[in-house]
Amino acid sequence: MAQVLRSEVDKNYTWDFSDIYPSDEAWEKVYAETDAAIPSLASIQGTLGNSPESMKAGLDTFYGIMEKANRLFIYSNLRLNIDNGDPVYQAMNGRAMTLYVKLSTVGAFVTPEILAIPPETLKDFIQSPTLASYRHILEDTERERAHILDGKSEQMLAMLSDAAGTAQQSFTMLESVDMTFPTIKDENGDEVTLTHGNFGVYRESNDQRVRKDSFELYFGEFNKYINTLAAMYTGSVKMDNFYTRVRGYSSTCERALSGNNVPVSVYDSLVSAIHDALPTMRRYLDLRRRVLGLDELNMYDLYCPMVKSVDMSVTYEEAQELVKKATAPLGEGYQKLLDRAFSEHWIDVYENKGKTTGAYSCGVHGVHPYVLLNYTNTLDDAYTLAHELGHAMHSYFSSEKQDFANHHYSIMVAEVASTVNEVLLTRYLLSVETDKDKRAYILNHFLEGFRTTVFRQTLFAEFERKAHDLDMSGTPLTAESLNAVYRELNELYYNGATVNPLQAIEWARIPHFYNSFYVYQYATGFCSAVSIAKRILEENGAEDYLNFLSTGGSDYPLEELKITGVDLTKPDTVASAMAEFDNALTQLEELLK
Repeated sequence: MAQVLRSEVDKNYTWDFSDIYPSDEAWEKVYAETDAAIPSLASIQGTLGNSPESMKAGLDTFYGIMEKANRLFIYSNLRLNIDNGDPVYQAMNGRAMTLYVKLSTVGAFVTPEILAIPPETLKDFIQSPTLASYRHILEDTERERAHILDGKSEQMLAMLSDAAGTAQQSFTMLESVDMTFPTIKDENGDEVTLTHGNFGVYRESNDQRVRKDSFELYFGEFNKYINTLAAMYTGSVKMDNFYTRVRGYSSTCERALSGNNVPVSVYDSLVSAIHDALPTMRRYLDLRRRVLGLDELNMYDLYCPMVKSVDMSVTYEEAQELVKKATAPLGEGYQKLLDRAFSEHWIDVYENKGKTTGAYSCGVHGVHPYVLLNYTNTLDDAYTLAHELGHAMHSYFSSEKQDFANHHYSIMVAEVASTVNEVLLTRYLLSVETDKDKRAYILNHFLEGFRTTVFRQTLFAEFERKAHDLDMSGTPLTAESLNAVYRELNELYYNGATVNPLQAIEWARIPHFYNSFYVYQYATGFCSAVSIAKRILEENGAEDYLNFLSTGGSDYPLEELKITGVDLTKPDTVASAMAEFDNALTQLEELLK
């Protein structure tokens, strides 16, 4: 069955881009204005240290142009993502990126010029009411003083940023546009073409033959290009380590975490806590093997429901209602925003040929968020809707409360709101469901959240740290060496399951690896969300949580999380989440005796 073309998709389930720009012609007009405005930044160079008022005027000019460039890029990128093969939006997106690089290059003097101000003078500036809206940015700039280069060097790094994204862009084009997948026979024996979207459906099949075939054919297609994919990822790792060296960090992990003022000890303690919980994971894997009636549990047996007879299909409209009921404890204002998201075309729902795979939410300051889905009527898809709407509401509240310079929340807290919604959905479903098998299904889904979002993402985090450290030490990264690292980690984390040979190449299909040291925050975010959701439901924590959603990037993420009662510098949050994992597993074991 061929994929639906974009032109054939029902417009009721697609984005409305007119909220950003009414037309491509309007985009072109703003593009020309922004391009013409960039040279005006030269007039503020040399003025930032004159006075707080002069600095505010200069930063207002810089961020004003940056907001326009940001919106230009988002529009072209969203347009491209609904059909990555569209040459018109490929070109527009390329031009928007070039404009961004031009702005970054011309404006590269800003940070070095701020740091050229004598420390005592800068301290006085930071305390000035005139610069209140830039206080956190200035404090953060001062904190990173040791790693900021001179103006000319910063300009060169800005000029490099476009080329530095080549590995990620190449991966996207290979994976989303050029790669095609073979056909398999579904449960009914009908021939169907594998796609990125339906692979997730077939690996959940109750028929092991379908699971095995989809796993081997889908991963096998990536394996055909494994040397190319290894070269792409190696290029990304080398760029990461290049930035680490020139900025004087001891490791890329340290550099990546430093941006959010997160100590490496938070990363280390996460890995340590998950390693401590691996015996519980083995217990879960053994339960899965026994319930499925298997002599051995293969990697392609990890995603199918353990309760075979339960029909948990969920239409998109049903998912909308579920999300509203689950998030009702967050109040009427939150509910009204969900209604707007559903009725005002904030969401692009179904898969089509060339559309970016997976799901994401993209905030647009001063407009509203845009959510991309590839919905296929499963309970997982309902959870994905809840997840992405969590992101969207975080973006909306931050955009509403914060100016452009402070609206963008950091990656460290990016997965918290999304996962709070998932946990609230689980708690809601368990509160209304009385059927024993369905309760088991939901508990299994909750446990799978821990497996895929905490254990699996921590495995990913270990992989990318090992890959970066190998390259930093001078060890060549090849398909063989990367496969070996990934295989060893899977054998550690999935002790008790058979790690099939093709599992070793799974790293090659993970797009997040091109945004290094991002994925560990899925794990810390999930653990934080379990704690926050419990507080919302049991300790009237909704108001604190909504306040957290409005903080954007106005403070360091660890400080923002403390508003909700979470302190990731202590082991309590992750340990508490692991106790919840153990508790849910015990409940499931009782149900499935």
